[in-house]
Amino acid sequence: MGPLLLAHWILHHLSDNRPVLSGLEGRIADIIMEPLEGQGYELVRVQVMGTETPTVQIMADRADGTGFNLDDCEAVSRLVSAVMDVEDPISTAWTLEVSSPGIDRPLTRTKDYIRYAGFDARIELNFPGPGGRKRFTGKLAETDAEIVRLKMEKDETIELKRADIRKAKLVLTDALIAFTTTNPPESN
Repeated sequence: MGPLLLAHWILHHLSDNRPVLSGLEGRIADIIMEPLEGQGYELVRVQVMGTETPTVQIMADRADGTGFNLDDCEAVSRLVSAVMDVEDPISTAWTLEVSSPGIDRPLTRTKDYIRYAGFDARIELNFPGPGGRKRFTGKLAETDAEIVRLKMEKDETIELKRADIRKAKLVLTDALIAFTTTNPPESN
């Protein structure tokens, strides 16, 4: 798939509640997304690390916005293991890790960018963007399904195409901790 076709496919498949993934991670997400949602969870991220015995990392949230706890980790782990055993997207032995995204969560869904507007984030692009740079740190500003705006130092605002973002995550700050503990997801 060429870069333009891939960018079009990504933008077409963006959702407020779903991350956009490709390759093996995208296949795993496609396999587990509906069963997770059917049990009241939202997929935040799938990451596959290693090749001989890969580790599949799943990050999930509760769809009702309440805290994701150990019981949720166990439930998601059982569900994902069962679905992946049947669908078999990885032909070798693999290890599963399930966790919550935490306070300094990765930003993978439109709703995450919107919810955390005004907070610091680190964003890395697949290839150089504004000013020939690939890495940016600034305050999240207005975001939609296609563009993330990041307020940089000296009040400069840059626009980054969502389809070009390799990874993005919140920066752990006292303000973020205070916000997260006083504003659970369901209240926003």
